[in-house]
Amino acid sequence: MRLTSMTDYALRLLMYLAQQPDRLCTIAEIATVHSISEAHLMKITHQLALAGWIETVRGKGGGMRLAAQPEAINLGKVVRSMESDFMLVECFGPGNECTITRGCRLTTVMRGALQAFMAHLDAHTLADLLPGKPVASKSRRRTLAIKAA
Repeated sequence: MRLTSMTDYALRLLMYLAQQPDRLCTIAEIATVHSISEAHLMKITHQLALAGWIETVRGKGGGMRLAAQPEAINLGKVVRSMESDFMLVECFGPGNECTITRGCRLTTVMRGALQAFMAHLDAHTLADLLPGKPVASKSRRRTLAIKAA
């Protein structure tokens, strides 16, 4: 599976904003830091704002910031909000014309792989992507909590 550049850049933008919690950041600033075109970043910013991941402030002195704490921003939900197509193989989508669909087990295997991929993302938050923080999925956090008890 390959995520679109839009999702990749959206995650980078969110990571950048999470590291600047005390101020508004601009599209121009983030575009420069990540070498992304401002026009492309504007589309991404719009999508993130519509999905409620960021807040934008218009006008002079405006910019953007996270709409929630990094610990509250689930990576699986972000990816789902940015990606429009999770059809890894033809038989996942409408208009399937594959001649071996009836006896093929590829769909089941690929669907399981996609579910595992998304479950892994669901176990992480934006906070897990920030520098200096150990990556601990929800299942790892539960294990640590049980050991501590």
